[in-house]
Amino acid sequence: MVYFRGKGFIMAADFRIERDSLGEVRVPAQALYGAQTQRAVENFPVSGLRFPRSFIRALGLIKAAAARVNRELGLLDEEKARFIELAAREVAEGRWDDQFPIDIFQTGSGTSTNMNANEVIANRAIQLMGGELGSKAIHPNDHVNMGQSSNDVIPSAIHIAAYLETEEALLPALRHLHETLLHKAAETDDVVKTGRTHLMDATPIRLGQEISGWAAQIEKGIARIEATLPRLAELALGGTAVGTGLNAHPEFGRRMAAALAEETGLPFVEASNHFEAQAAQDTAVELSGQLKVIAASLMKIANDLRWMNSGPQAGLAEITLPALQPGSSIMPGKINPVIPEAVTMVCAQVFGNDVAITVGGQSGNFELNVMLPVIAYNLLQSITLLANAARLLADKAIAGFTVHREHIAELVERNPILVTALNPVVGYDKAAQIAKRAYAEGRRVKEVAAEITDLSPEELDRLLDPRGLTEGGIKR
Repeated sequence: MVYFRGKGFIMAADFRIERDSLGEVRVPAQALYGAQTQRAVENFPVSGLRFPRSFIRALGLIKAAAARVNRELGLLDEEKARFIELAAREVAEGRWDDQFPIDIFQTGSGTSTNMNANEVIANRAIQLMGGELGSKAIHPNDHVNMGQSSNDVIPSAIHIAAYLETEEALLPALRHLHETLLHKAAETDDVVKTGRTHLMDATPIRLGQEISGWAAQIEKGIARIEATLPRLAELALGGTAVGTGLNAHPEFGRRMAAALAEETGLPFVEASNHFEAQAAQDTAVELSGQLKVIAASLMKIANDLRWMNSGPQAGLAEITLPALQPGSSIMPGKINPVIPEAVTMVCAQVFGNDVAITVGGQSGNFELNVMLPVIAYNLLQSITLLANAARLLADKAIAGFTVHREHIAELVERNPILVTALNPVVGYDKAAQIAKRAYAEGRRVKEVAAEITDLSPEELDRLLDPRGLTEGGIKR
């Protein structure tokens, strides 16, 4: 039999004996985790998926804050608190990520991962004190987990990790994409192109106007995320097992939120209702829904780019995206729109994650949600994927695409839909007659209109000016 340790494996002889309420467990000799983590490793060999760095960071921050708050409340010995806080900060900083081996698909409360953190921090604190691993001179439950339950720690870690990742990664990436789009819209506002509805030719639009629509999508997506943040700032800590706060100091929840707010610079507060904060995951579902909207926006933008880039001979060929890599193993010279394609796959994943989070969110039974690990994993993955995809789309697709101005202008001039501008002057039926003849004979609207109306060349030039048609109003 082999046992997990870090990124490798060790033989059964290299272990120590630890004990929990169920009896003895053989644990890798140098592992910082203990019996409950080892049981979970053996019980849940499901996927190989692990909690991400952002979640482990949040756990470390919670445990460090708890040691300090419990010391300040006079509940935890000064020396123990100091070493627990040091060890927890190491966890938050990423020193011991390889000591978190438990699969995402585990107990629905995340108790295994909370105990994983408690054991790692307790044993590391013992090491720092010069003690022996597994001695429980600092106890994972009595000391590291003081005033806490998995049932309030894991929901709080979801909120903390999601808020930190949103603030540090996602929102900056979306703001960067928004600025890139605004710059590109201004740069291309003189380009008049054929509008399209139903993928068919429509009245002219400026490329800058089209891109401004993308920018507005991202701007509104940012606003949607920001609107969710006040609810994400509420932390379940202080509720312990079922929300009543049993075995926690009455001030613990408030002080924990204040300590974490001071540590992170984010406006964390104690949950307004601890029973809601632990029994439901509505805020995670809400945030996932906003992420889904952003994914839908990115999918729309990426697909527009793919269409506009299509060709270069037999497609729309309005733009050329940056050439990043050869596009075919068999067709020399082929270049594909790889960044928009990658973005659309990210969006598909986020849509799927949202379904999983929604199912997870409705899986609260009385006082506890029992799909916390999968909610955490999918929510944090969606945030990370969208942050990375938004930057890629901005920097490797939008910022560098070139516009085929002459080709676009020629298509606009030949577009029979320009006849729409004549509706107020000659009427819909006459305009339709002009358009059909222009289509059938492959001629320009202006030429046909000159033959079958009494409009002068000067009037037709004014009425059918493509740039003027992008500015709205009634042409007479």
